[in-house]
Amino acid sequence: MDVTTSIDVLARFGHALSDPTRVQVLLALAEGPGYPSELAGSIGVSRQAMSNHLACLRGCGLVVVAPEGRRSRYELADARIAHALADLLGVVLVTDPACCGPDGTATPTPAAPAADASGATAGAAR
Repeated sequence: MDVTTSIDVLARFGHALSDPTRVQVLLALAEGPGYPSELAGSIGVSRQAMSNHLACLRGCGLVVVAPEGRRSRYELADARIAHALADLLGVVLVTDPACCGPDGTATPTPAAPAADASGATAGAAR
C-alpha cells in the first residue's frame, strides 16, 4: 500500500467524485457503514456495478472494507471524508454548461466572425 502526497490525494478524491454513482456511495457511507447489496439496491445499480465502484473507491483510498462472515461491510476510510463531503455540498457554484463537456474537457466555443479593416464582421449586412 502506498502513501500518497497531498496532490495525489486530491486527484484521487476528484476522480472518485467524477462519477455520480460513486458520489452517491460516498454520501451513503458518510451516513454510516453499508453493505454492497444494500448500497446497490438503495442507489439503483446492479451488484456488479456497485462492486466496480467500491473497488474504485477502495483504490482511491476513500473507503475500507471489513469482512463480517460471508459479508463485507464498507465504510469511509477516515471520518474527515464525511466532513469534506459536507463542506463541498455547501459550496454554491455558478456553472457554465458550455464550459466543460461530459468528459470534463473544455468544449470549443464557436469562433467569433473576424472583423475586416472597417470593423464590420464577415457576412454582416452593410
